[in-house]
Parts: sequence; C-alpha cells; structure tokens
Amino acid sequence: MAERTDEQHAQKMKKKQAAHDRIVAGKTVEKGLLIVHTGKGKGKTTAALGMVVRAIGHGKKVGVVQFVKGAMETGEKAVFDRFPDQVEFMAMGDGFTWDTQNRAQDIASAGKAWDQVKRMIADPAYHLVLADELNIVLRYDYLPLDEVLAVLKARPEMKHVIVTGRNAPEALVEAADLVTEMTLVKHPFREQGVKAQPGIEF
Repeated sequence: MAERTDEQHAQKMKKKQAAHDRIVAGKTVEKGLLIVHTGKGKGKTTAALGMVVRAIGHGKKVGVVQFVKGAMETGEKAVFDRFPDQVEFMAMGDGFTWDTQNRAQDIASAGKAWDQVKRMIADPAYHLVLADELNIVLRYDYLPLDEVLAVLKARPEMKHVIVTGRNAPEALVEAADLVTEMTLVKHPFREQGVKAQPGIEF
C-alpha cells in the first residue's frame, strides 16, 4: 500500500475534524451522571479516583466513601487528605469479607457507609460522590438493592455518582448512564505470585 502524503493525511484529518465537530455540536444535554465501574479486571477504583482528581482540578467538592476498604492505609487517602476543603474521604470498611468473617459486622459497617453516601448525595455542596466497592456489599446483600437504586435514581439533577466493584447488579447497570467493565487479561498476582504493592494496588 502506498504511503499517504502529508497533504492527503491533512485532508483526511480535516474531514474527520468536521465530522467530529458536527457530532459534538449536537450534544447539548448537561446532567448528573450515574457511572458504574465493574468487571474482574484491575482499575475500577483507580479510574474513579482519576475522576475525583479531575473534579478537584476544576475546584469542585467531592465525597468519597469506601465500603469494605478501611483496614489498611492507602496512598489515595494520604493524597486526598491534603485537600480537606475539597475532598471528604471516608474509608469505612473493616477489610474483605473473608477477613472479618462476621456478617453482622459487615452489614453494620455497610449501613454506616451508605448513610454517608446518602448524606453526600443530598448535600448540594458535593459535585461528585464516589461509592467505592458498593457493588461488593450489594452482591452479599448487606444493603437492600431497591433502596440503593431509589436513592441513586432520585439524586439531584446535576449530582454525579460513581459506583465501583465487581459484579454490578443488572438493575444498577440498567439504571446507569455510563458503565465500564474492566476485563482481566493478565495479573501478576495470579501469574507471577506478585503481592499487592504500595503505589500500585493501595
């Protein structure tokens, strides 16, 4: 195949730009989004925290509530604690379900964390609320799915909410505006016996 000349390339990109501009011009709706990050692959929380960083960069206030997590100190909490006026970061879990081995305790912790999520969703000061690993507690029936969906659907019009965790319930996927599924292709924990490392996993 003959190489494209600079002029041909420029013409092709000009056409692409015009098509793109037409598409963008037709997108006029602005609304709060319900965003779900799910799947077996790594990166669900990481991607959500990237959106938290974006919001901070735009001067917005963000609420982060972590279900399950909380038994260890994480790099992200250390960073966001440096922005107390913009980020309220609450790690409210007691560790993985196989660590606690106490269903009643897990349910109680999930309920307390959910109360904080509801508070942040209702508070107009928060532009974005991240319910990290909420899917996990929904999977184990630590919270009533119907209540969670009702709160998320009734959120204020411009409120953005991100929900992360494996095995997102189908009803949540259907209710969401944006759903991303992280696919596991390779992971060093499984293939190479590499343990979780600071700055990568936590």
